[in-house]
Amino acid sequence: MPTTTAAGAEQPAATPTGESRLALVRRARRIDRELARTYPDARAELDFTTPLELLVATVLSAQTTDVRVNATTPALFARYPDAAAYAGADPEELEPILKPLGFFRAKARALIGLGQALVERYDGEVPARLEDLVTLPGVGRKTANVVLGNAFGVPGITVDTHFGRLARRFGWTTSEDPVKVEHEVGELIPKRDWTMLSHHLVWHGRRVCHSRRPACGACPVARWCPSFGIGETDPDAAEKLVKPGPTPSPSTPQPPAA
Repeated sequence: MPTTTAAGAEQPAATPTGESRLALVRRARRIDRELARTYPDARAELDFTTPLELLVATVLSAQTTDVRVNATTPALFARYPDAAAYAGADPEELEPILKPLGFFRAKARALIGLGQALVERYDGEVPARLEDLVTLPGVGRKTANVVLGNAFGVPGITVDTHFGRLARRFGWTTSEDPVKVEHEVGELIPKRDWTMLSHHLVWHGRRVCHSRRPACGACPVARWCPSFGIGETDPDAAEKLVKPGPTPSPSTPQPPAA
């Protein structure tokens, strides 16, 4: 929102980096376009074939890895094909399937409660509206946006730890609050691109822009990043920090222009 000076003239609201609003929007979109080129196959890394499977997998992904969830869900989905099956599940049968994920008793209770809520409120179908999804037990905005964007094609921004970290490093926001991050970043990027933006930042955060030691020298968006230099800047050393997966092929990174 604009601010008003003592003289009564409106001034543009300050951006996190001090650049103009227009410059911030252009830089944010340039970063997203470059990440799209770097990760053309970016997608949700949880395996699913139906909205229910994605909802369940996302709930299970808390405090574990997508790889571990994907190793567990084939047997789970075969045994529990619909919401009614989860609603009537015997914890003694469900818990052993979930044991590799950790917190398996709590996760079993969560899936049973989720199935019951879907059966009681939505005839066993996963709703396609954010306001409905967030009423389900264990489902917050992050999980809801994952399901909406990837199962229903409804644009949404998924603010996980990777997304929030990169959004702050890119100077798109200063907030630690996921809801504020979602709204502030959403004002920079066209709505139609929100779901893919989420994938781009998550993939980049997992592979290059790590929490403790980002690989700045192997980063394809280094020249537009105000945080360039917080990690390893030597290209050869940085390349060794890149995690497995689709690897970026950047041009020589440069610090952002003053």
